[in-house]
Amino acid sequence: MEEHRKKHRRLTKTKFAKRVLFILMGAILVSVGLEIFLVPNNIIDGGITGISIILSHLTGFNLGLLLFLLNLPFLIIGYKQIGKTFAFSTLFGVIVMSVGTVFLKPVPGLTADPLLAAVFGGIILGIGVGMVIRFGGSLDGTEIVAILFNKQIPFSVGETVMFFNIFILGSAGFVFGWDHAMYSLIAYYIAFKMIDVTIQGLDESRAVWIITDQHQEIGDALLARLGRGVTYLNGEGAYTGEDKKVIFCVITRLEEAKLRSIIDEIDDSAFLAVGSINNVKGGNFKKKNIH
Repeated sequence: MEEHRKKHRRLTKTKFAKRVLFILMGAILVSVGLEIFLVPNNIIDGGITGISIILSHLTGFNLGLLLFLLNLPFLIIGYKQIGKTFAFSTLFGVIVMSVGTVFLKPVPGLTADPLLAAVFGGIILGIGVGMVIRFGGSLDGTEIVAILFNKQIPFSVGETVMFFNIFILGSAGFVFGWDHAMYSLIAYYIAFKMIDVTIQGLDESRAVWIITDQHQEIGDALLARLGRGVTYLNGEGAYTGEDKKVIFCVITRLEEAKLRSIIDEIDDSAFLAVGSINNVKGGNFKKKNIH
């Protein structure tokens, strides 16, 4: 039997250039966050970056070179197990980050206040890492390890990464002192949150499910007054066995209050479920004109 395999589609020149540009900018931001804010104040990040900072402090070895050498084995594993596009995107990001830290090493830190360094370093670092992840790469080998071992261990990728990072950030207490370890936790938490914001965007979308006997009226109102298209799904009540129409639509975070008021006006007993979603693509999500 002849096997039909889908060929890997190459990125268009525009999409390729966009990916390269944003991974480049993200990796540069990470190097700025490290060398201008965190490293001068003995504050570390999690993962391979944190290990590199500790080893650089203890041995005097160049941080940029350590970042590259320690990430290299995981890049090779990522190439074999996850895919060459991800591996090459990650390799490019790691090289830019490593070179950036080398060039920024002679630049004095922007602040000597460890709290300011943790806050602003975490923000810049998180934005940079988020940009790289959003465009198909990574800057830390622990994430690759967590993905690969996810099927062999009873922990999620996030839990595995967190375990590694708690161990690494705790180690900073023995090397830099426990006050700097606590500042490192602040920086890590801020960076973690900024990664989410960068990947998901500030205008986070909401998925909405509405069950009501007034489905047609509510659907028309959402289209006319909110400018959002709706989809009617067929449902069946498990207790009553009655057929129900479920309204599904996607809105922005800022439109949620208006949607609730529209539903309350028409059917204040309607069942409403709202969930956050990370990404919306395709379909007809663009906002229509409001009548």
